[in-house]
Amino acid sequence: MTDFLLELRCEEIPARMQLKASDDLARLFTEELAKSGLTPGRIDSFVTPRRLALIARDLPRETAAVSEEFKGPRTSAPAQALEGFLRKTGLTQDQLEDREGVWFAVVNKPGRATADVLAQAIPAVIRAFPWPKSMRWGGASQTTESLRWVRPLQGIVAILGEDLVDVEIDGLKSGYATLGHRFHHPGEITIGGAHDYVEKLRACHVIASHPERQAIIAAKAAEAAAAHGYSVIEDKWLVAENAGLTEWPVPLLGDFDPAFLEVPPEVIQLTLRINQKYFVLRDGDGKLAPAFICTANIEAKDGGAAIIAGNRKVLAARLSDARFFWEQDKKTRLEEHARKLERITFHEKLGTVADKVERVARFAQLLAEHNIVPGCDPALARQAAQLCKADLVTEMVGEFPELQGVMGGYYALAEGLPDAVADAIRDHYKPIGQGDDVPTAPVTVAVSLADKLDSIWSFFDIDEKPTGSKDPFALRRAVLGVIQLITVNNLRFSLEQLRLLAERPLFSSQATADLSNFFADRLKVQQKEAGIRHDLIDAVFALGGEDDLVRLLARVHALQSFVATDDGVNLLAGYKRAANILKKDTGGNISKTAAANMLIDGHVAPSPDAPEPAEAALIAALDAAEPRAAQAVAEERFEDAMAALASLRAPIDAFFDAVTVNDADAGKRAARLALLARVRDAVQKVADFSKIAG
Repeated sequence: MTDFLLELRCEEIPARMQLKASDDLARLFTEELAKSGLTPGRIDSFVTPRRLALIARDLPRETAAVSEEFKGPRTSAPAQALEGFLRKTGLTQDQLEDREGVWFAVVNKPGRATADVLAQAIPAVIRAFPWPKSMRWGGASQTTESLRWVRPLQGIVAILGEDLVDVEIDGLKSGYATLGHRFHHPGEITIGGAHDYVEKLRACHVIASHPERQAIIAAKAAEAAAAHGYSVIEDKWLVAENAGLTEWPVPLLGDFDPAFLEVPPEVIQLTLRINQKYFVLRDGDGKLAPAFICTANIEAKDGGAAIIAGNRKVLAARLSDARFFWEQDKKTRLEEHARKLERITFHEKLGTVADKVERVARFAQLLAEHNIVPGCDPALARQAAQLCKADLVTEMVGEFPELQGVMGGYYALAEGLPDAVADAIRDHYKPIGQGDDVPTAPVTVAVSLADKLDSIWSFFDIDEKPTGSKDPFALRRAVLGVIQLITVNNLRFSLEQLRLLAERPLFSSQATADLSNFFADRLKVQQKEAGIRHDLIDAVFALGGEDDLVRLLARVHALQSFVATDDGVNLLAGYKRAANILKKDTGGNISKTAAANMLIDGHVAPSPDAPEPAEAALIAALDAAEPRAAQAVAEERFEDAMAALASLRAPIDAFFDAVTVNDADAGKRAARLALLARVRDAVQKVADFSKIAG
């Protein structure tokens, strides 16, 4: 057994592509080797800005002989089908096997030298590599058949043990040489094999392991910050990004003029993080510190002083621009900014952003006036909604789109608007996703709910619903936001009644069903993460007419607790047995009065016999449980409703043990079927148990 080293060296790979590319290389390489029956003991992956590499551990020097079986056409198939199969397998007809009228081919492949397998596999991996973006280069780029790579491919190292594997692709041949750090060691390095690859690179100022570079950046950044009394704001994305930009990371701390802290902290954080890839720091009081950490790719002789000075100068220019935008935007009131929204198209079928804002403002006001959002001032809700999109036309949001809403909140405070209005403008996009803060301030809730429901209704109205993986208007996210706003704030209303209150388009029955199903699907996604079974949501939705989400989820949670108990399991089994009998004997359509109707119609004669003891016990249990369960459901005491149904468990079991439903006496049979229908109907007032798995 021996190890194999593969390195593909090129110009700088974008940081965002590196980790996936490393995984893709290991995956494609493993798949190619598997075609020849080779399976590495382990794959170790490496990636730096200028190289993708892997070490395949414990490969044999030769592959084992393999046998592959191929199914061909029927023996009665036309001659052309057989000829094609023979060409594919490389066999003759006398080498095929006839198995019950079907041709089979068994192809035996002798063992091969692993080096030969690798020489064939590597070009295949390179040509099949799934870069998000790739390029052609040089004279060969004139043809579409030329090699594509993320950046021009410059070198291939392929060593099995200590032996070079001869690989050639588009004139580029494999060798033992690679390059070290661009500045510390720009010359060639000769690699002996997998055993010395990582350490030889390290000696030449290249840390091949991406996770190791991340760990160095995180640790040294924290040390540098602590030395000045600061702490680093945790940012895993930024750690990975800097690891993807460096081969020898050296975190350095610099500072900036504290006067820039007059600009909202979110602006400074985005400037540092997104524009400059700097780490953001806090001081001892938890406030934004006038300092940053950049990650150099070199150990400078002056300790990094020149690098820090250069970064400080660039950052000062960036922050000066941000401060200019901040000051300029404040010179114009939000109300004036909002007028410019008439120039921005929201959607060609739905008008401008100003049109949407007016719809949202009117709806937010209605939510307050009708006490759908308790404690909400209608005037403040309307004012906040009218201004909630105004910052879209400001200079700051033009530079930092991520700050829409946030900047509007700051501008509202700067011009002296009520805190409730400023908070609603700032937070009305929330919650953006699972884990995001859910607004609870009444004015914010009203504006956020109005904004999201307006988008959902509007796009469903013009038949722009999400399809498959496509959701260009983020309606799935909007529905999840609505669900979170409703459940966290315990808002009690029917979505359909709310739509009518807002005087939104009257949907067709199909569109209404589509919208209901859309909410149900999103609710399942949201509740699945909370540990709720989707079949229980189906069981409650199947009752129909239930779109008060607070009540629905209360019913679902009670149901989940109930079906996890012995009483719940046994009642479910009894229900399904009753439902199956009814379905078999009556097509499932019998009601609890159907048998009585049959008797009245004279189709069967009533039996003069009194009910059997088990039958009478079930009737008595139903007489007691039905009103208790119905009352509990009406009062939204769903746990009590389940408890009432649980009292049916023993009588149902005893009924099935002692009573023959399909009695020869037609009267008895009809009465017992009616009793089973009564059991089914009693249970279905709480949930449709037929939708529950188990």
